[in-house]
Amino acid sequence: MTPDQAMTSDRWLVALDIDGTVLHEDGTLGDDVLEQVTRTSAIGHEVMLATGRSVAMTLPVLDRLGITPDYLVCSNGAITLKRDADAPAGYSRHFVETFNPGEVLSTIKSNLSAAHYAVEDETGLYRFTGFFPDGTLGASSVKVEFEELLTHEATRVVVISPEHDIEDFLSVVERMGLHKVSYNVGWTAWLDIAPDGVNKSTALERVRALLDIPRSRVMAVGDGRNDIEMLEWASAEGRGVAMGQAPAEVVAAANETTETDLNAGVARVLETL
Repeated sequence: MTPDQAMTSDRWLVALDIDGTVLHEDGTLGDDVLEQVTRTSAIGHEVMLATGRSVAMTLPVLDRLGITPDYLVCSNGAITLKRDADAPAGYSRHFVETFNPGEVLSTIKSNLSAAHYAVEDETGLYRFTGFFPDGTLGASSVKVEFEELLTHEATRVVVISPEHDIEDFLSVVERMGLHKVSYNVGWTAWLDIAPDGVNKSTALERVRALLDIPRSRVMAVGDGRNDIEMLEWASAEGRGVAMGQAPAEVVAAANETTETDLNAGVARVLETL
């Protein structure tokens, strides 16, 4: 067996969240993290991103990291991209899951009348009502009436409620009983809703099988509530790593912890590969 074959046979699938994990919360990328991502990819491990971000907001981060993984997981698992030299951005949509958002939007609006809403379609276009801070929806967004949101198939519904603190928001979301869709609440009063049974782990398991990497050699690193299923999936047989600043329920889903994003936690864990 050649050294290259040995490396390939021992390679890990490394799935990294973006915000608060690879990037600091202010969007900056630390030199240590960049160095370790580059090194880990260069020695043959499959280092990829698994994010709640849309495709348009994920690809620039990939460029900053300087890596070209075979797959990318976006929109909390609803969209999986595959590397494609013929595609304009170097990646094409490999697997997309959508749902009709009408029922869930109507349910939420009846419980959160002052909230703001956005629906992402499979092209990455956001249609939204109310107000979203600059940059949160990316460049491809259009303001519409609420009723129009009900008519488009969605990869994701986003709800923000600035009048609630995070604990109140969690309580309201739990009372709604959104059993027909998968949902995650972010670090602020931000709710991401995906197609039923879809999350980062479902997409990553599909990628793992395509790459023929055993479950014992998967690593996932994240810090948010939308990373819980991904960390549980990785922890079952591999390494699920919670960032140092992660909430308690995220830490509980992992079987390892690392330093905070400000202390280059991703770099510290990648150094072990």
